Amino acid sequence: MNHTVLPEPRSPATPALVDRLLRHAVFGRIRGLARGGLTVLDHAGRHVFGDPDGEGPHATVRVHDPRLYTLVALRGTVGVGEAYMAGYWSTDDLVAVVRLFVLNKAVLDGLERGLARVALPALKAWHALRPNSRDGARANVAAHYDLGNDFYRLFLDETMMYSCAVFEHPQMTLAEASTAKNERICRKLALTPADHVLEIGSGWGGFALHAAARHGCRVTTTTISREQYALARERVHAAGLDDRVTVLCEDYRDLRGRFDKLVSIEMIEAVGHRYLDTYFRACSKLLAPDGLMLLQAITIRDQEYERARRSVDFIQRYIFPGGFLPSVRAIADTVARVTDLRALHLEDFGPHYATTLRHWRGRFDANIERVRALGFPDSFTRMWEFYLAYCEGGFAERYIGVVQLLLGKPDNRRELRL
Repeated sequence: MNHTVLPEPRSPATPALVDRLLRHAVFGRIRGLARGGLTVLDHAGRHVFGDPDGEGPHATVRVHDPRLYTLVALRGTVGVGEAYMAGYWSTDDLVAVVRLFVLNKAVLDGLERGLARVALPALKAWHALRPNSRDGARANVAAHYDLGNDFYRLFLDETMMYSCAVFEHPQMTLAEASTAKNERICRKLALTPADHVLEIGSGWGGFALHAAARHGCRVTTTTISREQYALARERVHAAGLDDRVTVLCEDYRDLRGRFDKLVSIEMIEAVGHRYLDTYFRACSKLLAPDGLMLLQAITIRDQEYERARRSVDFIQRYIFPGGFLPSVRAIADTVARVTDLRALHLEDFGPHYATTLRHWRGRFDANIERVRALGFPDSFTRMWEFYLAYCEGGFAERYIGVVQLLLGKPDNRRELRL
């Protein structure tokens, strides 16, 4: 049902001295907190780090099991997430904990040093065994998206969009903001009834339904998730759009034809660094000589890209096997090197993702008993709580962003409608 693997419990015979040494090592790392404040409550009492009265995020962590220190000392930030999954610690504000460490980047990096370096080869080997080849990509996508459509219905809105929404005003509902995002893409692409649009990464059909229903275009959309494919087809049929929307279950590398417009919404994160050239070559080849492509991508800072590419974080280990985040520069360099596409417009709207994730977290928390009723264990629900907060904190502090990049083929001369 899921790919959650909890850390093996430490033997009760582990000497108390080891506990103290590992706890001391972890505390030594987080003493460097300079912005915000962290209070740790454990068996030995109350420990304060940073400035609890200063500016920045503030949170209190309660340690329920000293194995927290073992996992953090030996597995770094991945160990932090594993310990949360195991119930070794809790907090009054999980997003604040994430923001605090992102804001204190030197401390965050310090958690990956020392003994934590020992775990990196094993994590990298695990990640390397999940390449995004045709077969590998299907397995990686299934591990996340084939958890069941009933599960995703519990925290997504009725559009079933699993990507950053655009909140044009604070009073917008999540569904309204998801619709606004879809319409923003259609406007940038200047969609008309004469267009045949290719979408790489269907999700559950939300964008295809919007584009076909509101703009009258034809849409061919593809996903390699069996669950998404089944529900997308069902939704298209229920909307009476079978003559406008074709849903495929094909890898982007196997697509054929020529299309006026191309859309890919937060699918590039499943491509992988090794296949970035292949992906953009395929996109360029599938577009008409005057075609347009709209890419929505979660991105990491250019300065962090190479380091992140060589490491494995909690998201890659437990949420999106085979996943990676490109940087804007990595995308631009690849597009320039392997295609004839040119950049027409770039928009970063990362703060909207923090808001989107806050909505998803709220819905997930409100439906936690229904998640459990689907058969998922507590370790799974805690894993998803950590994942959603981990991402929200990263976007809130602008450590990661999300962009819409509009690309055009050489013969495109249309005036932009932004």
